[in-house]
Amino acid sequence: MQPLYNNQDLLFKDFQDFLFRKQHVPEKRLPYYLRWVSRFHEFCNRQNIDDGALDTIAAYVQDLAKNHEDWQVQQAKEAVRLYCYFKGVQAAVTAGPHEAPGQNSWQPIEDEFIRALRLRHRSYRTEQSYLHWLRRFGAYMKFKEPEAVSQKDLERFLSHLAVDGKVSSSTQNQAFNALLFLFRHVLDKGIEGLDSAVRSHIPRRLPIVLSRQEVLRVFDHMEGTAKLMAGIIYGGGLRLQECLQLRVKDVDFERGCLTVRSGKGDKDRQTLLPESLKNDLQRHLQKVRDVHEEDRRNNVEGVWLPNALERKYPNAGKEWAWFWVFPSWKLSLDPVTKIIRRHHLFPTVLEKALRKAVLTADIAKRATVHTLRHSFATHLLESGTDIRTVQELLGHTCVRTTMIYTHVAKKNVLGVRSPMDTVSAP
Repeated sequence: MQPLYNNQDLLFKDFQDFLFRKQHVPEKRLPYYLRWVSRFHEFCNRQNIDDGALDTIAAYVQDLAKNHEDWQVQQAKEAVRLYCYFKGVQAAVTAGPHEAPGQNSWQPIEDEFIRALRLRHRSYRTEQSYLHWLRRFGAYMKFKEPEAVSQKDLERFLSHLAVDGKVSSSTQNQAFNALLFLFRHVLDKGIEGLDSAVRSHIPRRLPIVLSRQEVLRVFDHMEGTAKLMAGIIYGGGLRLQECLQLRVKDVDFERGCLTVRSGKGDKDRQTLLPESLKNDLQRHLQKVRDVHEEDRRNNVEGVWLPNALERKYPNAGKEWAWFWVFPSWKLSLDPVTKIIRRHHLFPTVLEKALRKAVLTADIAKRATVHTLRHSFATHLLESGTDIRTVQELLGHTCVRTTMIYTHVAKKNVLGVRSPMDTVSAP
């Protein structure tokens, strides 16, 4: 392919090779990407601004939007972001090796990071996830002291995840949220947009859904506590962690409902308790009551309580109402408080049981525990349940999230029929 410009410098030619090899940009699109970058330089020269300034890309995109279509603006934004990332990588290579700071320079930051998370009552799972990204960012910035990192370093790391790591958009967003917390609450530095960071592409994926008959086949190959948990998740549309964290007080047999506490987004909601599971759940709770009473006889510490309830009500964790609906049959060490107590069942107990049941039932779908939640929503829509009601039961903030299930419903909720179904066979 002939270069687009005769006087391109080596960096610009290397960028063309980078697009073709690293980003797999089709050869026919390369001239357009290069043209947008060239026009970006012209814009910077015309406005007499630095092409590395934080708001330069935003100003360039805003200028393009006046006379170009949306798809062209998006393509130009992607091209310039990739160029800025590439230029930063090339500059780091040219600069050569740096003197590494002390090996323990990021350890005090990690300790402060944990304290800040616990001060704001983030869950232990969030803490572990955020720590993972802090350590990856620290390894990426190994030649720089924590106090010296800037927004440009954050942008380069996020671009590195998208370009070199090929991570999904949700993974990139998780990394951004963790590092935004680091900048705001530990390093005490502000973030003003991330226009130069390369974004991971957001694919459109439809959820995997089991039919009603497939759900029954899966349940036929499950037993015991795992089957009961799977039934509650499918019957009430719970997430796995929401099911594991159910307390005895959250089950209302008379009203036929379950209360989900501190679900996704730290929201409470009520959902369905299937009538067909009430007897099984009551028998299960009788066995759980024996475990609770044995813990009291053995003076075992009470179960974990959220936020400051353990300090406010020091004996509440030993009460039956706060006991887990699905407790572990063994005591374990609380990773935060270092207290030996009874926790709820580990997620893999149900995950392994369901995976085995799906294989045994010979179902050719990649069904997971979350598939039961998807199936709950889809089957409600198929039976004519109002989408707003389904939204409330699932705990979705926006109805657009719930709308995804209309695309996998067996019968379109609008009652549309294919024209093929209205013509007679030849």
